[in-house]
Amino acid sequence: MFGNWLKTSILMAGIVVLFGTVGMLLGGQKGMLIALLFAGAMNVYAYWFSDQMVLKMYNAQQVDASAAPEFYGIVAELAQRAGLPMPKVYIIDEAQPNAFATGRNPEHAAVAATTGIIQLLSHRELRGVMAHELTHVKHRDILISTMSATVAGAIAALAQFGMLFGGGSNNGERNVNPAVAILIMIVAPLAAMLIQMAISRTREFGADRGGAEISGDPEALASALRKIEAYAHGTPLQTAELHPETAQMMIINPLSGGDIQSLFATHPATDERVARLLAMRGQM
Repeated sequence: MFGNWLKTSILMAGIVVLFGTVGMLLGGQKGMLIALLFAGAMNVYAYWFSDQMVLKMYNAQQVDASAAPEFYGIVAELAQRAGLPMPKVYIIDEAQPNAFATGRNPEHAAVAATTGIIQLLSHRELRGVMAHELTHVKHRDILISTMSATVAGAIAALAQFGMLFGGGSNNGERNVNPAVAILIMIVAPLAAMLIQMAISRTREFGADRGGAEISGDPEALASALRKIEAYAHGTPLQTAELHPETAQMMIINPLSGGDIQSLFATHPATDERVARLLAMRGQM
């Protein structure tokens, strides 16, 4: 828990420094002040509302026991086994099989799954997946994960600061220093990638292990991961393609990219995850 709070604090501080520096480069002291105010407001917003923003981005619909009795029942049973408060439960109407957890703490958590994953997996496999997601809640991974998605998206908008804070003027029109504009074009996407890489891939191994322990069935999660991996990359998830900063929240990377994206992969190799899960069978 302390480790995730430390990561969150470092992330917030780093964003303030980055925005302030870019604001100074583009608009001097005035630009720095506006950028710092924006960064501060964004951090506050991300802490309190980033989970709802991501759920709305994916058009997730909240369900209850009457709307989705089997899926809701799986989450309720596993939450009880894990000693967690009952999270809000959402379904996303997308064909790609995937799932994620979000929220700032276990008391304000939500789990979401696509219709694709609910249709693809057996009851046992779906149970393994949701145990994995509830482990993220239990380990308090969800705050840093959701905030990083929000922050990485905001960083991608840094290039727009040139239009707001461009240095100098000509006949009353703002001009952007070409060198500064090029710098921002390089720094903004690179910083977003670094945010993604800063979210440790080891947390997926931890969530796999914890999910296997909560469900008592590591083989079910291993089977689910194989199926999701096989179907996910052949079934586009348009929202994830438009907002790749959210990819690290999913149980399997939802993006369709190839070699370049693999360099900045936020998920460990599925084969390795499966091997570790199957090795747990004799331990349980």
